[in-house]
Amino acid sequence: MGGRTTGMIHALKQIITTPDSAVLTEQMNRDGYALLPGFLAKGTCDELRALYDREEGYRKTVNMERYRFGKGEYKYFGYPLPGLIAEIRAYMYPLLAPIANGWMQALQVPRQFPPQLAALQQECIAAGQDKPTVLILKYGPGGFNTLHQDLYGDIYFPMQLVLCLSEPGEEYEGGEFVLTQQVPRAQSKAVVLRPRKGDALVFTTSFRPEKGSRGYYRVHMKHGISAVISGTRYALGIIFHDALS
Repeated sequence: MGGRTTGMIHALKQIITTPDSAVLTEQMNRDGYALLPGFLAKGTCDELRALYDREEGYRKTVNMERYRFGKGEYKYFGYPLPGLIAEIRAYMYPLLAPIANGWMQALQVPRQFPPQLAALQQECIAAGQDKPTVLILKYGPGGFNTLHQDLYGDIYFPMQLVLCLSEPGEEYEGGEFVLTQQVPRAQSKAVVLRPRKGDALVFTTSFRPEKGSRGYYRVHMKHGISAVISGTRYALGIIFHDALS
């Protein structure tokens, strides 16, 4: 298994731009999100985007309007995940787990996450969460996603990843990524980001620590997508914990 994992990581590093772990840690601790420019080549984005039109490989399709989630559509992949997606998921998790554990310590939460994704998946299965949560999203003109958190059950990892598969300004207009931060006894703060095709964005799933005069406190965060004005916007969401349904 160790040799296979080493070989997988070596092959993956030929495809992705390897994140600087120190910069990633600094940005996540400071802002609750980190932008990884040029994480994927544009050709690889096109290959992933082409998966959307395949009929097989998905466990569920969601029309956002039906559930008042916004306007657009997304599809949850079934297991086994497509190879590259599974490799990115398994590769990124160990980079983020130490940051997540530092957050738990800072907030005095009695929770530590395992160093490898497989162990987290076993925790999810034990809790009845055995459905994959990796999804591909498509927004046309007028499409948007309301502010939300991707929790899916009692077991959830506090960070997730989105891969941007379309180029803003060329393939679509609007459709900015929006993060809101709710500080106790204060008004919410909005952060608006416009990642480019091939960029990866790591962000908090639910909350992050913020240092105050009396120690650390929780900053609750939600995310969404502003309205697409024209064109079509595709993205791939990589969530590390699994779902109940």
